[in-house]
Amino acid sequence: MRAGEQDGLPVWHDEGMTSDTPSVLQTVGARLRELRLQSGRTQAQLSTATGISESTLSRLESGQRKPTLELLLALSAAHDVTIDDLVRSPADDDPRLDQRPFTRHGRTFVPLSRTAGGLQAFKVIIPGRTSDEPLEQRTHEGFDWFYVLSGRLRLALGEHVMILGVGEVAEFDTRVPHAFDSAGTEPTEILSLFGQTGERIHVRASTVR
Repeated sequence: MRAGEQDGLPVWHDEGMTSDTPSVLQTVGARLRELRLQSGRTQAQLSTATGISESTLSRLESGQRKPTLELLLALSAAHDVTIDDLVRSPADDDPRLDQRPFTRHGRTFVPLSRTAGGLQAFKVIIPGRTSDEPLEQRTHEGFDWFYVLSGRLRLALGEHVMILGVGEVAEFDTRVPHAFDSAGTEPTEILSLFGQTGERIHVRASTVR
């Protein structure tokens, strides 16, 4: 399989399995999984948005299915990125991270890790809030770890609401209903480490009150 172009867009061509094929498929799959996790969507939700079956999405992310132009077009539209961004991969010998920020739900995320597997690291910039509207909590698989870099963070976990200041840390199971935003009118910056189920941060901190 090699990358070519059709109407200016990358498209995969079959030329038999080569030694590079598995790594190419894994790279595209990892990028697709990374974008889905960044958007906070499950495979079921992405399936509804794109019309692509959950089984196909799963096989694409695991590198077991070749991405066709039709699939790439649907996924690039769903993630609001170019097809080139879907199939890009950093040079193995370049230690620099691609830190292009992206925005979700009014918050700015700066990627601090390269791969889509394992723990994901982000710097998150949360705008200040101007009202006392209740937080809308949600659940999903995984564990989250926050470190407040600046400002104050309001974190709701189930029935509990807490305020974290600079230097304070919280870790929680994201299957517990949760939500967070700035605790005041000033923006808040946090370091966020997110892992799938079973992947927890080894650093421990006292319970945040």
